[in-house]
Amino acid sequence: MELILISGLSGSGKSVALHLLEDAGYYCVDNLPVVMLTVLAGMLREEKVRKVAVAIDARSGGGISLLPEKLKKLTEDGVRHNFLFLHASEETLLKRYSETRRRHPLGGDNRTLAESIRLESEMLAPISDLGHRIDTSNLKANALREWVRQFIETEPGQGLTLMFQSFGFKHGLPLDADLVYDVRCLPNPHYDPELRPLTGRDRPVIEFLEAQPEVARMRDDIARFVGDWLPSYVRDNRNYLTVAIGCTGGQHRSVYLAETLARQFAGQARVLVRHRTLAG
Repeated sequence: MELILISGLSGSGKSVALHLLEDAGYYCVDNLPVVMLTVLAGMLREEKVRKVAVAIDARSGGGISLLPEKLKKLTEDGVRHNFLFLHASEETLLKRYSETRRRHPLGGDNRTLAESIRLESEMLAPISDLGHRIDTSNLKANALREWVRQFIETEPGQGLTLMFQSFGFKHGLPLDADLVYDVRCLPNPHYDPELRPLTGRDRPVIEFLEAQPEVARMRDDIARFVGDWLPSYVRDNRNYLTVAIGCTGGQHRSVYLAETLARQFAGQARVLVRHRTLAG
């Protein structure tokens, strides 16, 4: 059996992820109490269900603290599992709830929407680092579906996945980054009218950046740091390491460096590339 667990803040895209998994042939269960996780896995295993996706959220209450123990038991029982945690900034969640006019699951008891969001964040904090985190702030549904699709294609237990992610500082820091590099000090193609509409994946921008000695120095410095410490992250049994590279708009310099570094590390780990601004 292959089991994928989804959790995260309400409004961060759990329904989008679960619907994609359902379309991909997974047997999906929403809002399962954590205490029932191993029971459900055992029952579906007996029924020879091969692919299962389970969404767990704060409505499990205090039972959420049992999740690390349940994941350990699943491993002991030979159930392959992967855990995905979705989150977003408070500002983004407030905007989404305002647009949909939905009630927050923890609303009531005279709590404001902002108070409900903060309470849920506090409740889920102990499990937020158990697996792969995706920050869905400013991320459209189609981009989230693609990122979740990449996630489910990652085989559990196959070692560390190294993620290079470009972003624009003007859109805010990515909340799911493990390492963040600021490359705004590099020459900016934006100021060339012919390069402005292009991205760091286009040949004219690549040629412009590769002609700048500072760009090569920055690339080599980042590669040296990641390369030196990658074995330590592997020994720490990390499943994912997200290296975020930011420029002003997230269109040229950060995209070029993310693509270049991904190719450079392709032989050392399973590598994925994400471009937050281009995907948004």
